Amino acid sequence: MENIDLVQLTSQTKKLTALIVEDEKVTNELLSSTFKNFFSEVYSTLDAEEALELYKKHQPDVVFVDIIMDGMDGIELTRKIREINPKQIVIVISGSNDMAKIAESIEVGVNSFIQKPIDTKKIIDLLASIVSMINKKRKQQTKTFSISLPLDLYDLVNDNAKAESISKNAVIIRALRKFYDA
Repeated sequence: MENIDLVQLTSQTKKLTALIVEDEKVTNELLSSTFKNFFSEVYSTLDAEEALELYKKHQPDVVFVDIIMDGMDGIELTRKIREINPKQIVIVISGSNDMAKIAESIEVGVNSFIQKPIDTKKIIDLLASIVSMINKKRKQQTKTFSISLPLDLYDLVNDNAKAESISKNAVIIRALRKFYDA
């Protein structure tokens, strides 16, 4: 991704939260301090068991996970997170060249895989990709609704919508708000 507007990107990522799961203390601190510049809140932990508890408590927008960790590994953590939220964005950050582990992480549905060491360009490209994924996810979550109205009410809603140059749904939503606020 070329010519990314960093100010615009940051304004979008600052609306998001992140969880970092990295068992290497120095790398965890580096990732945490870097991502604090981009996310509104960054939670971090050195082990997957605590990560699962943090995930349940905070429901972050993005989870960054290392594959190889003592105890529960990043792949098993991703499986458990997917049980809670199948659409969770999970990014693997790993120095592993173990093709079996990489294949398994793809199998459990990680959204992206980034190889260590991580440089600034990789981070910016990754963040742009995350914003794109979240925007796509939000568009898919936008719901439309359908309502059946008696013909006389439909005509009234239709006339009001035309008069105000707004959608029929907007007229119905406004009426429902007035009704429930009353």
